[in-house]
Amino acid sequence: MKSIRHTAAVLGACAVAALVAACGSSSPPSSSSTTPPSTSTSSPVTSPTSSSASGSAEAQIKANWTSFFAASTPVPTRVKLLQDGSEFESILKSQSGHGLAATASAKVLSVGMVSSSQALVKYDILVAGVTALGDQSGAAVLQNGTWKVGVQSFCGLLHLEGLKPLPAACSSSG
Repeated sequence: MKSIRHTAAVLGACAVAALVAACGSSSPPSSSSTTPPSTSTSSPVTSPTSSSASGSAEAQIKANWTSFFAASTPVPTRVKLLQDGSEFESILKSQSGHGLAATASAKVLSVGMVSSSQALVKYDILVAGVTALGDQSGAAVLQNGTWKVGVQSFCGLLHLEGLKPLPAACSSSG
């Protein structure tokens, strides 16, 4: 039983690698049967100040998180949806074009506001619509008026993938 769980963990890590590699797909956007359509990420969200603003922030976090992990999202957009994304542009580009990347996505399970500039995101990573890495915890941060995937979350996935050495920006992320 342990070897099955270990195999599942390795497959999950491979899914993460494939998901991270999805950044530069040149195929046209398509909707997966289980992935909600991504929404435009060009309209930034301001800091929530009321419960309706908090609801709006949660919707933006969910949309941006899903878009960041979508196989069809181009590298420049992914850079904009990742905290300090310009520091990771080269890694996003270098990992593009891998086979499983074309079917990778993320499904946001919940968003919990921690503060007006931070949120806890629970999510699954899917490959071909099947959960490959379930019930993950990550952080979204409000940076320059846009809710983004937190650098610690992204670095955690790179670590899980087994990327060595990790980008220098991962060491400075705390």
